[in-house]
Amino acid sequence: MEGRGTPGGLPRRDHRGSHRGVAHRPPVPRPDHQPAAQRTGALPGRGRVSAYQDANVIFRRKGWIPDVFVAPEDLEPYADEDGLGVDAAAVRLVVEIVSPGKRHEDRDRVRKRREYARAGIPVYVIIDDYDAQGTVTVLTEPRPDKADWLGVVRVPYGTDVDIPKGPATGFVLGETITGPKRT
Repeated sequence: MEGRGTPGGLPRRDHRGSHRGVAHRPPVPRPDHQPAAQRTGALPGRGRVSAYQDANVIFRRKGWIPDVFVAPEDLEPYADEDGLGVDAAAVRLVVEIVSPGKRHEDRDRVRKRREYARAGIPVYVIIDDYDAQGTVTVLTEPRPDKADWLGVVRVPYGTDVDIPKGPATGFVLGETITGPKRT
């Protein structure tokens, strides 16, 4: 199902998107997404940046809707050519909170991981309730030509991990975001 009235069927704030020509509609954020997204949305800005939710990030006419992303405070100069979202080149950090179900887990862990690397987004954080006892993965140093990341740090919930670069450098993802370590 393509977004109506939009070039290429890209999403217009209705959570529709497509991946390689296959439309998908992510689930409405679960109630447990919102507290974690709001806490990560409080990322400290360096240089005039802000944290955003529920907006399209566009790369090569494909749209993704991350749970949280950090980009310049004024997004108008970075609107994609069709006005459907922000150009991925302006995005400095993305946070995804993995949704339940194989299809959704694959989207956040695999497809978005590749697409954000291809787009050259400097930092991708995955908060994953469904991986073992819960994990936080911080990916840095994207390799767009390989659709992969050079820097990978993966820790269980309850373990502090710092954002190593970008506007959120030094921001700690730990118990305040994920809750305590699970056993």
